[in-house]
Amino acid sequence: MLYYLSQFTDNFSFLNIFNYITFRTGAAIFTSFLLTLLIGPKVVTKLRSYKIQQIERQYGPASHLSKNGTPTMGGLLIFVSLIVSVLLWARLDSNYIWLLIFTTVTLGIAGVMDDYTKLVKKNPEGMKSSIKLAIQLFTAVVVVGYLALNPPNGEYSTALIIPYMSKMFIDLSVFYFAFAMLVIVGSSNATNLTDGLDGLASGCMVFTAATYGIVAYLAGNFHFADYLKIIYVPGAGEITVFMGALIGACMGFLWFNSYPAQVFMGDTSSLFLGGVIGTAALCVKQELLLPIAGGVFVLETVSVMLQMGYFKLTHGKRLFKMAPIHHHFELMGVPEPKVIVRFWIVGAMLMLLALASLKIR
Repeated sequence: MLYYLSQFTDNFSFLNIFNYITFRTGAAIFTSFLLTLLIGPKVVTKLRSYKIQQIERQYGPASHLSKNGTPTMGGLLIFVSLIVSVLLWARLDSNYIWLLIFTTVTLGIAGVMDDYTKLVKKNPEGMKSSIKLAIQLFTAVVVVGYLALNPPNGEYSTALIIPYMSKMFIDLSVFYFAFAMLVIVGSSNATNLTDGLDGLASGCMVFTAATYGIVAYLAGNFHFADYLKIIYVPGAGEITVFMGALIGACMGFLWFNSYPAQVFMGDTSSLFLGGVIGTAALCVKQELLLPIAGGVFVLETVSVMLQMGYFKLTHGKRLFKMAPIHHHFELMGVPEPKVIVRFWIVGAMLMLLALASLKIR
């Protein structure tokens, strides 16, 4: 919204600063961060007064039983501060911005419904998985359908660009659309699985969002894209503003969610956080960079899949003490804060590894 102040530069030259994506990204980070800090105490108090509190499952780690009663649905903080910041600082004529907002809203609704079922109806399992999957698939169909009709780059519309290679790609043809839907649904569920320790998901999300914010900025600039030999995506720079707002919102949420957490995000935001990262990956044509930049989320998901597969094959034996894998380390005796910080360190290293792909090609 504030971008349009740049139209008055003839009379007020200083307003030209609103033209710059870098300025608006920085402003979006600070806006969402400060807004989260401002409304956070009131939201936490309200959630506690309404008794919207965590219910720990009996088969979870025993140490987590002490978390019972901690307010949840704190993801509302991320949602509100993200949307407000994006509407203030992004160009509202950008279709990529509206795709990301759409993903945020639809998956946010799914998360609220899930949390409502758990916390108000007192069903620890949440809403039916079929309903959740249906909403995720609907979101994916709309996003992928739009990108199919309006490809970010027509030459590579159904191609997967291989990281660390100079415009080397695999053309999936019609199978690309199924793959793209898997990216959104898979990313959404992966983040949801990672949200099991105080600050783990939101902290790791900062690094993944930063990666795609940088990639989007470079992909949206013809000269940078040409120099780095990456796919040029006109208008992708605005995704950087959205990622900036997401970073600020997650950092603000960490203020209240860091160990020991005053509030949990719940599915209210864990579902849409992964969804918007998956959507951003599709928009900038860097889908295969996601397993690197979001490696922590992939590790968590793979650990669950391996645990389930091994359990079935061995008729009851377990590969890990508990899955997702962060619980495995807890049961190995590693204190929760140390597990969280170590995963953050891994997330930061993976961000650097992903960004290295821009130059190693």
